[in-house]
Amino acid sequence: MVESGPQYYRINTPQIVHEAIDNEVVIVDFESGNYYSLEDVGASIWTALAGGAGIERIVASIESAYDCDGVDVLITVAKFVEELLENELLATTDLAPTGDALPAQNGSIRRAFTPPVLNRYTDMQELLLLDPIHDVDETGWPNLPVLETVDQ
Repeated sequence: MVESGPQYYRINTPQIVHEAIDNEVVIVDFESGNYYSLEDVGASIWTALAGGAGIERIVASIESAYDCDGVDVLITVAKFVEELLENELLATTDLAPTGDALPAQNGSIRRAFTPPVLNRYTDMQELLLLDPIHDVDETGWPNLPVLETVDQ
């Protein structure tokens, strides 16, 4: 039996675009037309994943930045990552993580831990699916795919 190695993750581009605004991340899925919102711990996890951090580093960063007494942070993060995978916001990759986890905290005050929540919205599906903004190449928006031309 072949044993598989550890799983690593990346943002599922070009179908997924995201933007961090203050302590929130907004994610748009151009394949489904859904958009998502992550706040606080969820936004921190997403930002760390987008920066190339691995699960272990994310867990360690959350444990140092948040008051996690009585919380199994590894299980919480693993379930959240599974939800991101199920919604096709993340994809697996063979490339090992290279980035840092969460940014350093200002001071030593730890914030209250709240489990991450993936808020999904479907009210703009038709508009997002009709909008040609999602017809992009692997470099993402606003770059349209390069069309090959035939010399005559």
